[in-house]
Amino acid sequence: MQTFSLSLAGILFVILQIVVTCHIILFKEDVKSAIGWIGLVWFTPVLGTIIYTLFGINRIRRKAFTLRNSGPDIIDVKQVLDKALRKQIPPYLTQLWRMGYKVHPQNFSAGNKIVPLINGDEAYPQMCAAIAAAKKEVLLASYVFDNDRAGKMFAAALKSAASNGARVKVLIDGVGAKSGPRPFIMKEFKQIKGLEYAVFLPVRGSLPFVNLRNHRKILVTDGRTAFFGGMNISEQNLLKLKPKKPVADITFKIEGPVIEQISRLFMQDWSFAAEKNFTPLSFNIKQEEAGNISCRIIPDGPDSDYGKIEFIDVAALNCAQHAVTIVTPYFLPTATITTALESACMRGVNVEIILPRKSNIFGMDYAMAANFNKLTAKGIKIYLTNPPFDHSKFMIADGVWVFAGSSNWDERSFKLNFESNIELLSRELCAELAQTAENKKANAVLFRTKRFSLAKRLRNNAFRLLTPYY
Repeated sequence: MQTFSLSLAGILFVILQIVVTCHIILFKEDVKSAIGWIGLVWFTPVLGTIIYTLFGINRIRRKAFTLRNSGPDIIDVKQVLDKALRKQIPPYLTQLWRMGYKVHPQNFSAGNKIVPLINGDEAYPQMCAAIAAAKKEVLLASYVFDNDRAGKMFAAALKSAASNGARVKVLIDGVGAKSGPRPFIMKEFKQIKGLEYAVFLPVRGSLPFVNLRNHRKILVTDGRTAFFGGMNISEQNLLKLKPKKPVADITFKIEGPVIEQISRLFMQDWSFAAEKNFTPLSFNIKQEEAGNISCRIIPDGPDSDYGKIEFIDVAALNCAQHAVTIVTPYFLPTATITTALESACMRGVNVEIILPRKSNIFGMDYAMAANFNKLTAKGIKIYLTNPPFDHSKFMIADGVWVFAGSSNWDERSFKLNFESNIELLSRELCAELAQTAENKKANAVLFRTKRFSLAKRLRNNAFRLLTPYY
């Protein structure tokens, strides 16, 4: 009987391994990743299957993904270029927009005004003023919402908006809510009458969702003013207050028709997290033109056709002919990104990458350094900024094209997080961001190709193996 039980257990085990292996073959597109998972499953019996079940399966298929714009998703590219963009871009960059429409069939929206705001010192007062003045609606999404001086500023503004009669919705990521030095206490929200809040994939011992973070940062007030970028809500961003761990950052104040796209993105995330549908105010009001910038929102996430942001990054590197500047806090490029960077530089494009000299994540500096010599050998310039830690994220190409938002240049942002960037055309804004980049370079050290010791190379490359988990 005991022998029969062991034989049955063995047969069931083999069947389980085969089922899991089939799942990996069907759903893991990356060959190296698939081979690694299969090896783990077969060579560490039971444990490998458990690990894959917890961390390897993307369980999320957001209900909000089914919510679509009732209007057409795609405008003929030539028509858009002829009417709004021809004077703003060089002809060779039309290839970038043609590909961009294939990657994400979302119209460019003309007539927008976009203003960069540096650090929380500039951004928070304007954000809080817009919230406090709202009479009809406030939509706020943040990865981190700390229970500190910055958090209390926003809480007070949200309370004012609610007392004005505005519909107030706040969305916080489940992991981000617990990651700050003083995580925001949800009971603060409960004390504000008229405020609704939701947590995106709350962490309640649910390890499979640790990697599926909503990293987006969105604020829309009364359907007419938006703030969009990568800046969290934390007093670390208030440099004038001299916090213990200061963080430099940038976000963008936006006015104009593109706000409808931003509101739609919040609506989809809210519908999933809160399991409630609503119609944003911006859908029912006429958006007036506020400036001369044409732009569109690019959402990305592991629940749909992920890889959109990485695809557009690569396309921009392949199309650029003169100069590309990349500012990012975390730089762990995929092989595709590395090849595109090297190819651009070898074609004569001046490629500059601006990174923090000292990261806020243990091991990140070592993992990033593992790529430096390879890149600089091809002529790419890497600038390492001195403190404070710089969390800014934007890319400019050939003085006319900008890509900015919540996404970092790493595998987590490209494949594991829910991210959103804005793609825009503006020589004026490019010039302003180019000056911002120059200011960062003035506080930076240019990395020179160096020969690391064997111990340092082993250390750096060992940490680089953790790239998908940072």
